Amino acid sequence: MTPLSFEEHTARDARLVILRGLAEQVDGRMNETLLTALLRTFGHNRSRDWVRTQLLKLKELGAVTITEAGTVYIASITRAGIDHVERSSVIEGVARPSPEA
Repeated sequence: MTPLSFEEHTARDARLVILRGLAEQVDGRMNETLLTALLRTFGHNRSRDWVRTQLLKLKELGAVTITEAGTVYIASITRAGIDHVERSSVIEGVARPSPEA
């Protein structure tokens, strides 16, 4: 197995942060502006384009759906995304959640 680059580790962690943030919402949705702020809280100080890239990867992996409101992406967590956050399945390309203490 090839070791992951630092950039890939960073991206996988950010994807997990996004999924956890979405899972905490009553309706499972957040816009990219709020997700960018959430990622900054966890040390991922990245551009809007980078956040969009992560959202598109999560969509490709089946973890979120994306709708567009004007020029803004709105991400909604899917059942697969919830299952990953709850540790009942694994989505390759997203960091695994640590066990609850």
